[in-house]
Amino acid sequence: MDKDTKFNPEENPDLNGNIDINTDESLSGTSHLNEPVSEGSELEKIRTELEEQKDKFVRKVAEFDNFKRRNARERMELIQTAGKEVIVDLLDVLDDCDRAQKQIENAGDIKEIKEGVLLVFNKLRNTLFARGLKPMETIHQEFNPDLHDAITEIPAPSGDLKGKVLDEIVKGYYLNDKIIRHAKVVVGK
Repeated sequence: MDKDTKFNPEENPDLNGNIDINTDESLSGTSHLNEPVSEGSELEKIRTELEEQKDKFVRKVAEFDNFKRRNARERMELIQTAGKEVIVDLLDVLDDCDRAQKQIENAGDIKEIKEGVLLVFNKLRNTLFARGLKPMETIHQEFNPDLHDAITEIPAPSGDLKGKVLDEIVKGYYLNDKIIRHAKVVVGK
């Protein structure tokens, strides 16, 4: 309708004689306003769906809490038994140490004692190396603060040893190519 045109209820009545204020010029406005909406069944459907989703959510939260508790318990068990395999391997070395101690107490020949102790040391080294332990090579290497801890600096005996490691006080080690102990070294200046 134009703004100049006045509304005449007699020109736009509905079938019952009522005036339809939502009419469009090209569409009848009675169909969408006067149809009864079945609110009860649709509302119940939405409530049921909401309850189902709420139940699913509560179950997922409970599952996740159970997962977190189980994961924490497994992690604690793993931490407590993480070194078990290494310790079991070292028990053989400990047994050899006990046998060596008995031999030292009873033996009179220092050469036999020395050989026995060296065998125990070699067995210990081989057991640790088999588990991924690797010694760090430091002597005459360039000083690297990521690998070495400098204990002191001393004058280098020659110019080519300046800034290099001259002596190793404590050996550094890698475990599976990751540093587990830095080498303590003396550096030439």
